[in-house]
Amino acid sequence: MPSNISNFSGQPASRQHTWTLAAYRNIARQKLARSAARSLQSLAVKSWDIAPGERTITPPAIYLPDQMQRVTGWEARFFPYVHPGPTMAGGIQVEHGPTRGYLLKDVWLIDGVLYKDNASLWLSAKPRTLPGIAVEHEIERAAIYCTQNGNSWFGTWLMEDCVTYALACDEGVPVTTAPSARLPLFTQAPPYEAWLGMNPLRLHTAFFRELVLFDDQSHNRSRHARYRAMGDKLLSHVSHAPHPGVFLLRGGAGELRLLRNELAIAEHLRTQYGFRVIDPLRNDVPTIVAACAGARIVAGVEGSQLVHGVNVLRECGTILTLQPPNRFVSYYKYLADRDGQHFAFAVGQPEGDGFIIDRDELDRTLDLLPAG
Repeated sequence: MPSNISNFSGQPASRQHTWTLAAYRNIARQKLARSAARSLQSLAVKSWDIAPGERTITPPAIYLPDQMQRVTGWEARFFPYVHPGPTMAGGIQVEHGPTRGYLLKDVWLIDGVLYKDNASLWLSAKPRTLPGIAVEHEIERAAIYCTQNGNSWFGTWLMEDCVTYALACDEGVPVTTAPSARLPLFTQAPPYEAWLGMNPLRLHTAFFRELVLFDDQSHNRSRHARYRAMGDKLLSHVSHAPHPGVFLLRGGAGELRLLRNELAIAEHLRTQYGFRVIDPLRNDVPTIVAACAGARIVAGVEGSQLVHGVNVLRECGTILTLQPPNRFVSYYKYLADRDGQHFAFAVGQPEGDGFIIDRDELDRTLDLLPAG
């Protein structure tokens, strides 16, 4: 049997192989069973509230009249409404659930998927077609903080998984899935982890005698406090005197949201409003954080590159997203609502395989923002 890891050092003492067919048994059950698969949390021997839930009323977003009429498509991840119109109008009563912990015993990690009995939880969107059967480590007590979405998208990893890491440190060895050729480690993850003091154990396979999972999706006060503490850690590494704003370039990175006049908009904000302009793909993390620190407004095409600025945006600051008409996303509004910030947006006009933002409309949107 592999040797136990009884401390929180984050590194296994040695590797000895054991074997399990847990993944194959689970696959067989899913093919043969007529009932719905059980959730891994339902097999917990103990569950508890880490932080209470709460109820809030959402504020309205800041935008010009008739902007919503341009929206022709949107992501389906809107809560509680599918169409973003009601979300942007505000005045919605939202129930934020508690942050919860779940203790399970005798759980297997095989190639990015957790298995126990007839339940599983995918932490990776791209597991191997044929799961492995060799298990390298046995761990006495661990806590998983990563998620499938966080392993797939950099923005989600930094805004959500890294926030849950603080909970994992209180419960056991903080564990995340190891990078692979199919899902490599995000390029900017190591420097962020260094500045945030994160030292997770990255594993392909393991057997956990005790494993803690979290339900940490609600935007309650606990998640707000941990997110702000994360931002404070980043700010401690750079000077952060207040300045008008930062524009984070997106270009053609990630899922296509091509703002065809992005450079012209960035230059306009720089010369007319004193914004800093930075390309996250061409700069290292210290340079990016230094450019964003102290900004009153974080602006750019809606996308994961904005997280660099949102991380260090202070209360009463503004997130200003430039939205393609065929792919409106309201994720940042939920963060702004939670963290006492303002959310503003402008919807572009389609042009070719992208969209354009009217400079006059952008100026008028900026005129709507609160002073300071």
